[in-house]
Amino acid sequence: MTQTERRYYLIQTLLLERRESIEIPTDEYNQKRLLRSLFNIRMPKAIGEDFLKIQDEYLQEETRKKGITNINSLDAVQKDIYLWQGDITTIKCDAIVNAANSQMLGCFSPCHGCIDNAIHTFSGIQLRKTCNEIMQKQGYDEPTGGAKITPAYNLPCKYVIHTVGPIVSDSLTKEDCENLKSCYLSCLKLAEKNKVNSIALCCISTGVFGFPQKEAAEIAVKTILKYKYEYNSNIKVIFNVFKNSDLEIYREVMKREGIF
Repeated sequence: MTQTERRYYLIQTLLLERRESIEIPTDEYNQKRLLRSLFNIRMPKAIGEDFLKIQDEYLQEETRKKGITNINSLDAVQKDIYLWQGDITTIKCDAIVNAANSQMLGCFSPCHGCIDNAIHTFSGIQLRKTCNEIMQKQGYDEPTGGAKITPAYNLPCKYVIHTVGPIVSDSLTKEDCENLKSCYLSCLKLAEKNKVNSIALCCISTGVFGFPQKEAAEIAVKTILKYKYEYNSNIKVIFNVFKNSDLEIYREVMKREGIF
C-alpha cells in the first residue's frame, strides 16, 4: 500500500468505529489533519491487528520522511551532555520525556501543538491504551513530579517516560520549582532503573503549564548536573528544545554552569 492508501484506510476505519460518515478530504494536508484528529479523540481501547499493522507502517514511514536524528550523530557540549533543537518524536535514543497531564492519557484536543499530542500521535494508538492500563491499575491521577515509563511503539526511541509538571497559574513559587526538579529526578531515576543509557529531556511545563522558560532551564540543567555528579551516572542526557528562544536560554544557562 502507498502512504495515501494507508491513510485513507486508517481514516475510514476510525470513522466506521465512530459510526460517522463524513466526506474525506481529497488533499494530503487535510487528510493528515483529519487522521491526526481521529487519533487524538479516540478513547483507549483495543482495535484489530490489521489496523495496527497498517497504522504502524504509516507512522514509521511518516517519521522516516521527517528525518530521524541519531544521538550518535550529535556533538556533546560536555561529556554525556547534549543540546539539540528539533522534533523530539524524531530523535533516536533510548528514551524521550513526555510532558504529560495528570491523567497520563495524552492530549485529546485535535491537532493541538503540545508535545503530549505529538508523542501520542506518532507513537500510535497503542500508547494511550497502555497509559490507560497503567492508570487504571494505579487507581488515581499521577501526582505532580512523578513519572511512568511505557514502550515508544512507532517512535525511533525505545521508551517514553511521562512526567507531570507543575502548573504555574500566577507567580512562580518555591513549590513549583521543587516540583519541576522532582520531574527531572523522577525521569532520570526511572530511566536508569530500566537500564536506559540515553534520554532526551523536553522543556517540561514551559508551554501551556506556564512555567517561565529561563527559570525552568536553570532548574533542568542544575538538577541533571547535580544528579550525574552525586550518582556518578553515565547516562547520556539530551536537552531537547524546539523554540529558538529556548535554545538561546539553554546556551546561556550552560555557559554560566561552565558547560560550553
